[in-house]
Order: sequence, then C-alpha cells, then structure tokens
Amino acid sequence: MGEFTQRARAATEALREVFPATPLQRNEHLSARYGAEIWLKREDLTPVRSYKLRGAFTAMRKARAADPGQAHFVCASAGNHAQGMAYACRHFGVRGTIFMPVTTPQQKIDKTRMFGGNSVEIRLVGDYFDRTLAAAQDFCGKATARFLSPFDDDDVIEGQASVAVEILDQLPEPPDLVVVPVGGGGLSAGVTGVFAEIAPMTDFRFAEPLGGASLAAAVAAGEPVTLKRVNSFVDGAAVARIGARPFARLKAIRAAQVLAAPEDRICITMLDMLNVEGIVLEPAGALSVDVLPDLADVIRGRRIVCVTSGGNFDFERLPEVKERAQRYAGLKKYFILRMPQRPGALREFLAMLGPDDDIARFEYLKKSARNFGSVLIGIETKSADSFAALIRKMDEAAFSYRDITDDDALAEFLV
Repeated sequence: MGEFTQRARAATEALREVFPATPLQRNEHLSARYGAEIWLKREDLTPVRSYKLRGAFTAMRKARAADPGQAHFVCASAGNHAQGMAYACRHFGVRGTIFMPVTTPQQKIDKTRMFGGNSVEIRLVGDYFDRTLAAAQDFCGKATARFLSPFDDDDVIEGQASVAVEILDQLPEPPDLVVVPVGGGGLSAGVTGVFAEIAPMTDFRFAEPLGGASLAAAVAAGEPVTLKRVNSFVDGAAVARIGARPFARLKAIRAAQVLAAPEDRICITMLDMLNVEGIVLEPAGALSVDVLPDLADVIRGRRIVCVTSGGNFDFERLPEVKERAQRYAGLKKYFILRMPQRPGALREFLAMLGPDDDIARFEYLKKSARNFGSVLIGIETKSADSFAALIRKMDEAAFSYRDITDDDALAEFLV
C-alpha cells in the first residue's frame, strides 16, 4: 500500500465517525442499455447529499490535530462545499464563517444553516463567486481563521480519495473503468491517486460540463488556465480554473480521457434517472452517467463505476430542466413567425400542425400600420420528426419564420 493510499484509508476510517460508506449499487437499467456491468457510487447519499463532506471533514480533522487551538474555519461556496463544512463545524464544535454570493438560492442558504446550526455564520457578499472568494480570503487575513478550499488543498484531496478506498473495498476486484465528474479537480485527483497505487490497470474517464471544461483546457495547455466564460448551469462543477494541486496529480492524463457533457443533455440524464430509477441527482451529480453514450463502444462487456457526486437538486428548477431536455431532444422548438394580417391566416398555420403537436407558448403582436404581425410560438411534440413535417409545410405555404430554439440570446430574452 502506497503512502497516499495509507493516508486515504486513515481518512476513510475517520469518516466512519459521521457516516457509513456510501452504497455502490449495480444499476440494471444502465447495464442493460449499454451491455456492461455498470455500478453507481452513490455520493448523493451522504448526510449532506454530496461527497464534499469527505474533504471538509478530513481537512478540519487534520488541522485540529496539528493545532488543537484551531477553532475557526472559513470557506467561500454557493453549494455543496458550504454544506459539508457546516456539517463538519457542528461535528467538531468549532466556529465556521461561510461566505456565499448574494445570488445564492435561499434553499442552499437554509440547508447550510441547518447543517451548521449555531456553529456557523453565513455572510452574503458579491454577485459573483470571484468577489465572494476575495472577501473570504481577506477575512481570513484579518482573523485567526483557516481558509478551507473546496478542492485546491492536499488534505481535501486526501478526504475525497476515501471514495476510491470504498469502491475497492466494495467490489471483489477492481473495475475496468471509473468515470469521475470534474469541477475543481479535488475528487478526481484523490480517486486516481488511490487507484494508481492499488489498481493501476483501471482506466479512467473524466466528465466535465461543456460550458466549464477547465480540465480539458488545462490538459491542452499543460497547466491550469482560466476560462473566459463559464456556463453556470452545472453549478457544482462550473469552475473557471482547475485547482493547481489537483492538476499536479492529473497532468499525465490524455486529452481523450476528458469528456464534455452538454448542459441540456445533462437535463435528459437527470430526468431519466429520476423517472426510471427514482434517483435525484443535481446537474454535477449526473455528469458521470451523462457521458456513457460517448463511451458505448468502450464500456461494452466491462465493469464500470460511475461516481454520482451529488443530489442537492432544488425542485423549483425542474421546469427549467424539463425545458432544456425537450429542446436538446428536439421535442420542443420556438419560432418567430411573420403572420399576414388577413382573416384566416392563423387558421392556415394551425392546420399545418400534426396530431401530436401542442402549442406551449403563443404571443401575437398585431400592429395596424403593417401588413404582417410577429408571432412567438413554442411547440412541443412527441417525436422530433414532427418538426421536419411542419417546416416542410411552412416552406410550401411560403410562411416567413425563424427558428430561435438554439439562439441563446433570443431564447433567454423571449422564452
């Protein structure tokens, strides 16, 4: 057993003070779909519904062992890391100051406060995370407190490595391939570190959101780089720059091992897991399952472990998830039509719709000074092929229209 694995196993044993090993479950639905033996490492079933508790607890435990007087910890987080640290603060009876963006949903603030109780203070600072992080670090410089990074910390990485220790303990032999979600890189750095020492023949794939592909960018550049833009939908993994310490452990991976998951496709995966399996996953928690179609030829007949990293999903977001899923699957489209201002024009258009086409949005702006009015229309259907028939009919009737489904600027403004 290597030195890193020894530390990871010690972290795993210490974690048993607060929760048992999370289940490693064979998923028959996914196994049948892909012709493989697919197991889910259910990190969505920790006390805080994500793996982040592992790193926060381990770093806090080791800091207090090194300095028993260390009784104040600080972090900046809008989600799972905040909840993990709050839970650890309450367990150790220490003070925690948690900085969160002003824009953090109230549900996440309430859950963080619930886990931390009287042990934590929540401060809302900044509209964007960069401002929140700067405020937290400035606070640490003025107070005798330790900053607890969500991923760029060796002790946090060590705590996340406990996921790998449990996987290897729960299977009779190592898996052929492990799929790990990537945000800041703490989880993937820890898990790969243990497997490199214990089961080096196990292969890896790393799943990150298409709009936050910081690992792919770092692999291409040979060092961490800051993305110019980040899509925040996959909030648990939407990181503009992978951590320096995690990347130092990951820099040998190949570009082909890093897979990008489109945000809208992730929504299809979330709904599939919810409706078929009854498993609630947040967007980041669904990453490892979402990239399985990209691995169909690689995984057939093999034993695969997907780490489902979190289940902190706010069901108020469900309509948005459904909307994104329908649009990605081609089952919902938005058009702007130029409708002739004459009797019967609307009736002609409605006659073009098929039996499974349903109007989900309709806004008609009639202007008396023009011969045409603009219509915003959203249409849902049961088969993506239905839209080909509708578009053909509109073309044949010489209707003037514009498909704005994939126009992000217009869709965000109008839909």
